Formats: sequence, structure tokens, C-alpha cells
Amino acid sequence: MKLGFGLYKQMLDDEHFAFARQAGATHIVAHLTDYFNKGEDENRTDQPVGDQEMGWGIAKKEEVWPYETLISLKKRLAKHGLKLEALENINPVFWHDILLDGPKRDEQVENVKQLVRNMGKAGIPILGYYFSLAGVAGRIRGRFARGGAVAVGMEGKSEVIDTPIPRGMVWNMIYDSSQIQPGDIIEPISRQELIRRHRDFLNEILPVAEESGVQLAMHPDDPPLKEIRKQPRLGYQPDHFKEIIKTSESPNHVMELCLGTIAEMASGDIYETVEHFAKRDEIGYIHFRNVRNRVPYYKETFVDEGDIDMARIVQILRKHDYRGMIIPDHAPQMSCEAPWHAGMAFSMGYIKALLQYF
Repeated sequence: MKLGFGLYKQMLDDEHFAFARQAGATHIVAHLTDYFNKGEDENRTDQPVGDQEMGWGIAKKEEVWPYETLISLKKRLAKHGLKLEALENINPVFWHDILLDGPKRDEQVENVKQLVRNMGKAGIPILGYYFSLAGVAGRIRGRFARGGAVAVGMEGKSEVIDTPIPRGMVWNMIYDSSQIQPGDIIEPISRQELIRRHRDFLNEILPVAEESGVQLAMHPDDPPLKEIRKQPRLGYQPDHFKEIIKTSESPNHVMELCLGTIAEMASGDIYETVEHFAKRDEIGYIHFRNVRNRVPYYKETFVDEGDIDMARIVQILRKHDYRGMIIPDHAPQMSCEAPWHAGMAFSMGYIKALLQYF
């Protein structure tokens, strides 16, 4: 198995590359988007993870990453002994009308196709994506992890979860502030309609992914509730994602398997779910994180203290000869001068030890 590390767009610099390598990573997941909170400086470079679920984020406008940019990033990573294994999270600016079935849909489909072609040409094998209108929303932050370390979770359904999405926003991120008007919301749709939109997306993008040698890795809905912000979720039970993967009938469509999200689901068995996807070779890469309890009452924890037996997960993956990438995700922030770095370093050390012993 490969030990990887995820970096948000504003973290794609030599300092963070060095940190990832020092922590034991050999592979990198680079995020295609970042955000800043409403009213904040868009040039902020401090740790961004977790802010958007507490309030609106603003998606930055930029071009589709061209081949030259991807090759340059690969070369910069290679100088630190790192390989670019995946890109993750398409900027809402580029695909909001794919999600919303809006007037720019066809144009945006072509943009995603071009991104996939650029990835294939550059030798980047996986594109992680999350097909959702509401995205990550409704979580709270608190000192939930061991020793009062800061993590996120849910303590019941909050006002955010019941608030409709305004026009000009998807994924809890504003892509067009000119559309944000009081009372002007995205009309609710059915889960069947969301499934149709996702199926149409796959029907158009998967052939290009197959030709380009790129896997599309689907992240499960987080938090895994039936509905958030008056909009349905593709899946809030493990069986939903088993069905979605099965119906695509392509080895290039796999799971971006987030252990924490699966464990948060109100029903289902995390070990059976991992076994299901591992034995079918339907895992692109794994977000290796732990949680305590299930929606709508759960808390994220340090990787070694939640409900998931992480050693058992690694044993299941070994059993089915999983050779893909594992990355830490949502590590609690520790009480020191570098809270994010310390939390991620702890996770990396724990995962590296598991990979050595099991």
C-alpha cells in the first residue's frame, strides 16, 4: 500500500511538500480548489480545513488546470521524492451547472473532459470527485478529540442543515455572488433526479477517463444524511454506493473510500463495506480517519481512538491485496504552535506503523 498525503491548493508549495515527505508520504493528492470564508482575505494561506461547514465559502475563479501546470507540479513534487497520484475536488466554478443541470452544463462537461485528458497525458491516474449540491455542511467545531484537541462533528441537526441553498452556490461555496438574493433559492429536487444527473455525468466523462487511463473516484456524502439544505444526497447508506458503482459497469469508476464517512452512516457495517469494495478492486484511494458514534450525533477523533478498528481495516485490505493509496484526513488540531501539522503528523505516524505491522 502507498502512504499518501492530501494538500489543498494553497498548500502546494515546497514547505508543505517537505513536510509531507518528512511525515512518511510517498504520494500526494492535490486539491483542485480552495476557498476563503465570506469577509476574509482570499490570499490567506493558513490551514483551511473545516471552515466551510460552519459558514459560506467563496470559490476562487481560475482556469482548468492545463497539462503544463500538471507537469510542472509533478516535477516540483518529484524533487521532494513525491509522486502526484490524484487530483481531488473539482472547483464549483467549473461544474456547478453539471450539478444543477443548468444552461452551462454542456460547456462544463467539456471542461471536465479536458481536465481528464490533461491528467491522462500527464500520467496522473485518479480524479477524486464529490457529486453533491449541498456538499459538506452542518457540522460544528469543538474540543471533541482526546485531550481537548479540536475536531468537527454533529450534535443533532442544526439550522444550517435545514436552510435552503441560495442561487449562486453549490457545495456550500459561492461560485457567483451576483446571484445571491434574499429568498432566491435552488428549488429542491428528488434523489432520483440527482441520480439521473450523476448517471448522465458518468456516461459522458467515463469514456474519456477510460481512453485517458484515469479513474474517477467518488467520495461518499458527508455528513451522510438523507437530506441537507433541502436537497437530497446520492447516498447515506453503504448499499447506495455499492449500487452506484455497480451500475457504471466500468473499472474506471471506483470509490474514494472515506472510512469516517462510512462509519458515520446511520446503518451499515464499515468492515463489510471495506471488504465489499476491496475484493472487487473498486477503491481508488482511502481517506483514513476515525469517528465516534453516528449521524446526527457523532464526533471526529484521532485515528486511534474512534469506533473503527483501524488495524482490522488494514488486515482486510491486505487480504484482498489492495495496493492503492491511503491518506490521513480531518486530523484533530493539537495544542501547539502548528495545530494542523501536529495532528497530521500523528496520523501519518500511526498509519505508517499499521502498514508495517499488518
